[in-house]
Amino acid sequence: MTTTGPHRGTRSIVARLRAALPPQAAEIVADYEDHLRDERMLSQHTTRAYVGDVVSLLAFLHGVNEDGADGPSAHEEHPNGEHSDGVNGLHVGVLRAWLARQHEAGCSRATVARRVASARTFTAWAYRRGLLPSDPGIRLASPRPHRRLPGVLRMDEATELMRVSEAGTATGHPVALRDHALIELLYATGVRISELCGLDIDDVDFDRRVVRVLGKGRKQRMVPFGLPSERALRLWLRQGRPEVATADSGAALFLGVRGKRVDPRTVRRVVHDAVAAVPGAADIGPHGLRHSAATHMLDGGADLRSVQELLGHATLATTQLYTHVTVERLKAIHDQTHPRAQ
Repeated sequence: MTTTGPHRGTRSIVARLRAALPPQAAEIVADYEDHLRDERMLSQHTTRAYVGDVVSLLAFLHGVNEDGADGPSAHEEHPNGEHSDGVNGLHVGVLRAWLARQHEAGCSRATVARRVASARTFTAWAYRRGLLPSDPGIRLASPRPHRRLPGVLRMDEATELMRVSEAGTATGHPVALRDHALIELLYATGVRISELCGLDIDDVDFDRRVVRVLGKGRKQRMVPFGLPSERALRLWLRQGRPEVATADSGAALFLGVRGKRVDPRTVRRVVHDAVAAVPGAADIGPHGLRHSAATHMLDGGADLRSVQELLGHATLATTQLYTHVTVERLKAIHDQTHPRAQ
């Protein structure tokens, strides 16, 4: 039996597994999805990931294969739990066996750690709802993921990226105007790609030069941007957006070529293509621009608390990751330039 979460296979696999779950388990998944979306107010992406992990777990519990057929039940491998169509048989032995299967399938430590977190969140919810007599998730140990330094642009590479992006606007083509405006805004603000795509025109305050962002958990924050972003946004709104806007455009700030709100795939492609035109730059996407913005602000003397607020991080620990990036750069400069470095 092979099960998978949303990052190991296609959504169609998760959909087949979900469709093949016993009715009671499928109803529990639907209730849990409503809880994540409506009560915890998680983003669509995060909700999809958590639900995909739970579908994988319950498919393993009930012996459902990727093709939707029944396979060897987890209860046969771990007979301690009481069999049911729901989650009564979900005990710590099943959780550990499911995670072991993920490891055997080649999941990274970071992915397994995320699935431990997903399982804990689900079992805690199921226990609170009275679906489980106890919470088996609290007995799970999480593998410590390797913390990789995020890929970032150097400041000179970021400057070149903006120059390359702006050069395309000379044609006056609406797509070129849009692409430059969204690249400028991504780098200037460090917003997430989902936050950028969700922006409306009235979220931009040109007088104060700030943008209102709806972040994770529907938390709102105000993020400033500079003059280059203002110029790019005004040009897009004045000359570019009217050329592609339709009756379906609504108030969306950034539009696709058919006039609807721009989608994340388009933004990723735009950023990757623009970065590819910068000699020597690492291949990064919108999240890499977010990392770059945070790193460059810290390099410029910004304090962690301010960067935390700008990026919308829930905890300071997340923002502290970027200090490792700047320290690594300092070490590299020291090794290259200090006479006593070697």
